Amino acid sequence: MTFATPLSRRLFTAAVFCSAAFAAGAQDKYPSKPITVVVPQAAGGANDAIARVVAQKLGEQLGQSVIVENRPGAGGTLATGTTARARNDGYTLLLTADSAHVIGPALYKNPGFDPVKDFAPVAPIATAGYVLVAHPSFPANNVAELVNLAKASPGKYSIASAGNGTLNHLIGEMLQKAAGIQLQHIPYKGSAAAATDVVGGQVPLSVQSLPSAIAFIKASKLKVLGVVNEKRVAALPDVPTIGETIKGFGQAPWYALFAPAGTPAPIVTQLQAEVARALEHKDVVDKLATVGCEPFKGTAAQLAALVQSDLPKWSRVVKDTGATVD
Repeated sequence: MTFATPLSRRLFTAAVFCSAAFAAGAQDKYPSKPITVVVPQAAGGANDAIARVVAQKLGEQLGQSVIVENRPGAGGTLATGTTARARNDGYTLLLTADSAHVIGPALYKNPGFDPVKDFAPVAPIATAGYVLVAHPSFPANNVAELVNLAKASPGKYSIASAGNGTLNHLIGEMLQKAAGIQLQHIPYKGSAAAATDVVGGQVPLSVQSLPSAIAFIKASKLKVLGVVNEKRVAALPDVPTIGETIKGFGQAPWYALFAPAGTPAPIVTQLQAEVARALEHKDVVDKLATVGCEPFKGTAAQLAALVQSDLPKWSRVVKDTGATVD
């Protein structure tokens, strides 16, 4: 048996202290385990496509898996509400569309979340092209012809959406209001299901994100009557915007990353920096372009300001169009 000297005891104590400090530092390093990105819409839509492109790059940069989890329902409000109540440790994030975050609260009496108080904005991610599409056999080939048809037979033609309260539902309502026409709304459970039924001829019309419709358009299984965005989109440069026929019409749908309120500021700052870094990569830009989307670069503060400005705007749109979530 040997006995430690005072010096050896001091060295031992110092070693223990350093080991504990190192362990604590390792535990505090973010991220130390996989991150879940909740997408409150079904697979196959714009939000899903954007999330998968960005999640892959974030995973490479962070050295951890970034898992996309689709949780559709109630126009995206259900998953948004549950994510707001998730642990605010940076391991559960929300990549959502403006429809769920700033339109849902105007459509639903109790959406289950407060878009300002319940979330910490991280960064904008992308904007998406949206189009008004029709089955190839539909008699109208552009917006003007559609308006003439619909005015001659009010309520005769139906329009599919990704579900009650979704962005393409509300855009369809805005189109009817702006054009003075009446269409029958048919809600589906996701953009992909709606697009598939238009391709199959069960429904003649739909407002679709380009990620949901671009493959069908290229295969001539859907025809585009007009672009919803304020400007023509790069993926379809020869297709006019709806606003070129109906003056003043146009929307630029956005998608962004949020964390539950109370997520530590250093984590939010780190994620914002990683998103900015990801959106600079050519492969990310190219992958987004193939599905009709483009990067939307900005800071957490700019995203917070966008949410604040969009909430009253969409509230007015809901009121003016009389949109409901029947």
